[in-house]
Amino acid sequence: MNPKTRTRSRRPASFRRFTVPPALRKALIPAALAALGLAAWEDVPLPRLLKPWLVHAVEARAGQAPVAAAPTLPLESAGHEPSLMAAPRPMDEAAAEAPAAVQAPVPGDALALPHTHARRVDHVARALGLRELGDLSGAVTELRRALHDDPGATDALAQLARTARLSGDTKLAIDAYARLGQAEPHEAGALVQQARLLVAEGRFAEAVHVGEEALLRDPEDPEVYQVLGRAHLGANELASAILRFQQAVHLDPEHGHALNNLGFAYLRANDNARAVEVLAQAASLLPHVAYVQNNLGVACERLGRLEEARAAYAAATRLSPRYVQARVNAERVGRVARADPAPVLPEPLPPVAP
Repeated sequence: MNPKTRTRSRRPASFRRFTVPPALRKALIPAALAALGLAAWEDVPLPRLLKPWLVHAVEARAGQAPVAAAPTLPLESAGHEPSLMAAPRPMDEAAAEAPAAVQAPVPGDALALPHTHARRVDHVARALGLRELGDLSGAVTELRRALHDDPGATDALAQLARTARLSGDTKLAIDAYARLGQAEPHEAGALVQQARLLVAEGRFAEAVHVGEEALLRDPEDPEVYQVLGRAHLGANELASAILRFQQAVHLDPEHGHALNNLGFAYLRANDNARAVEVLAQAASLLPHVAYVQNNLGVACERLGRLEEARAAYAAATRLSPRYVQARVNAERVGRVARADPAPVLPEPLPPVAP
C-alpha cells in the first residue's frame, strides 16, 4: 500500500486539554495558599475569583469546616472590606505568647468597652489622633476599647484619665486614676490626681484616704501634702489642713498655691497675722491670680491695714473684672473701715497648680 495513502487514511489522534479535577483543585489550591502565607491576607481586598480560595485556605489553616451563610465580623479599620471568615482567625504569635492576665478582659470592668475585630488595632494611637481633632468622646471610646484588649495597659489608663477629665466625665477619670494607681503600686502621681478630683467633687473623706496612700508611696512630694491639705480644709479640719500645707511649703518654699491655701486656712482659724505673712508671699509668687490678691486684702483689712487692703482689692478687680466679691470688698473698704470681713475663695477652694 502506498505510504502516502496509508497516512491520509489514518484518523488523527484527538487532542485533549489537561484540566485539574475539581476535587484535586479544591485540595491543592488552599494548601498552596496556606504554604505561601496568603491566609494572613484576609483583610486585604482580593479579586472576586480568589476569595473562595482564600476562604478554603483560612479554614484549612484553622482546622475548621466551611460554614455556610455565617455572619461576618466587621473590621475596625476603615478602608477594608469585612472578612469573609465565618469565625475570627486565630491569634497571631505575639498575642499567643502574651500573659493570659493581660489578654483576658476583667469581668464587669466599668472602664473597658467590649468590642470585636478581626485583627489587632492600635486604639491608643487612634485616640490620640481623635483628641488632636477635638473629638474627646471618640478618643474616650477608643481608649476604653484598648482597655478591653489589655486591662492593665498603663498608657491607655493614663490617657483615658486625662481625656475623660478634659471631656468633663469626672467619675470616669476618677476610676481611671484609681486603676492606674493599682497598676503602678510604687507611684503617687495617679493617686494625687484622683484625690484632686475627689476634692473637686466634695468627697473629702475619700480624698483624705487616697492622699494618705499617696503619702506612703512618696513622702517627699509637696503635691501630696497640698492635696491632703485641701481635703482636710474641705472637711473643715483646720488643724490638719494647716499642718499639711505647712509641710508642702517646707518641701517647696515657692509653691504659691500652697502658700495661698495656708493663708486661707489661717484666715479660717482667725490667725490673721500669719495669714498676711504667707499671703504676701503667695501674691509675690502669683502676681496675676486675682483670688490671691483678694485674700491678701481680707487679711490686711482684718488687721486694720486699710491702705494695703484697698491696693490688694484693686489689684484683684483689675486682674478679674468679673470677680464680684473682690469688687464688693473694694467698695466697702472705700466707704468705711471694717475690722472683720469674711475671707472669700472661688469655687469652692482656690485652684491649685496642675
